[in-house]
Amino acid sequence: MSNTTSMKTDPVKESREDSLEANLDRLRKRSLPLTPNMVTPNRPLIFDEETCTKCNLCIEACPMDVLVPNPVKNGLPLIMFPDECWYCGCCEMHCPWYEDGAIRINFPVMQRVRWKRKESGEHFRVGMKNPPPPNTREPA
Repeated sequence: MSNTTSMKTDPVKESREDSLEANLDRLRKRSLPLTPNMVTPNRPLIFDEETCTKCNLCIEACPMDVLVPNPVKNGLPLIMFPDECWYCGCCEMHCPWYEDGAIRINFPVMQRVRWKRKESGEHFRVGMKNPPPPNTREPA
């Protein structure tokens, strides 16, 4: 008995492989530079372009390697892996221009401090626009 068997080809599998190869060929023809991942809606860090001196101390301080140096000369550090940020604040603490607003952590909405006024039922968050005046009443 012969070991040769007729191999049947799956037309769906062939078309998938063809389209995959076509896509890979298209990508190979392009020059793809290193680009950061899309920043998620939480955007873990906010840099002030005017205040930041691009010293990259924040990059060296980050324990999770969220930041990478910008390949463009005098460019802000790139947030390469935004979902890996622990919001620990090491980048802020090592920034010599933190007090001037060069870098600040943008905590996710669910992690921001919030409170509710019992009298009115209004909800407030730290950092919101037009915050209410502080409560000056003596505690009960």
